[in-house]
Amino acid sequence: MYKVEPYVIAADVYANPQHLGRGGWTWYTGSAGWMYRLIIESLLGLRLEVDHLRVQPLLPMQWKSFKIHYRYRETFHHILIRNNSGAAVTRVIFDGVERPDGTIPLIGDRHEHQAEVFLGS
Repeated sequence: MYKVEPYVIAADVYANPQHLGRGGWTWYTGSAGWMYRLIIESLLGLRLEVDHLRVQPLLPMQWKSFKIHYRYRETFHHILIRNNSGAAVTRVIFDGVERPDGTIPLIGDRHEHQAEVFLGS
C-alpha cells in the first residue's frame, strides 16, 4: 500500500487525499541498512569473526538450501547452506575438508573457495 521499496521503512505515510497511504522519506531513516543487517545476521546467520565466518541461520523448514557468494578482499567464497530439518549447524566443509570448529576461514588469495554448511542430520 505504501508504494515504496519493500526493503526499507517509510519515515512517514501521507494523509493528503491525493497520495493517501503512500510512504515517503524511505532512504532517510537508515532502515535499509538495519533491515539488510537483520536479514544477513539473524535470518541467514552470517557472522564475521575477525578472519573467519560463522554461519548459524534461523531458517523456515521450507527452505531446503540457499547460497551466499561472499567476497573477502579480492577472493570469493561460495557458501552453500543445506537445511536438513534442523536448526543447529552439524557440519562445515571448506574446500573439501571438514572444519571441526564449524567456521569458514576467510582467505585473501584471489582464488575461489567453496564451503558447505549442513543444518540438522
